[in-house]
Amino acid sequence: MSAAYLPLLILGLMGLGLGLAVYALTFLIGPRKPSPVKDSTYESGLSPIGASRRRIPVRFYLIATLFILFDIEVIYLFPYASRFQSLARPVAEGGMGPAALASVGLFVGVLLLGFVYVWRKGALEWE
Repeated sequence: MSAAYLPLLILGLMGLGLGLAVYALTFLIGPRKPSPVKDSTYESGLSPIGASRRRIPVRFYLIATLFILFDIEVIYLFPYASRFQSLARPVAEGGMGPAALASVGLFVGVLLLGFVYVWRKGALEWE
């Protein structure tokens, strides 16, 4: 094995050891006497009302998935937004060049096409 991988091996073993240590500590110092009160659902100190296992409508999952997709795309746009001044400048002048500006434009265009598609399909309508 190469010596270059030794720190990675040590890090992995330390992570595994720490995880196992925390897991073992839960059995050593955790509660051991289950009771109906401890097993009940916690609702901000009030008595639970109704069942905690309800079906959630699919539209909630759709909205959550769309939020995650568009949120991640916005995260990908952040580095370009922080360096916006240098996007149009040529590489010779210390900028990123017009190709970078074109790639950002293409990315935003695909993002807008996806948004229009979702909008036209009615996924953002709440009934």
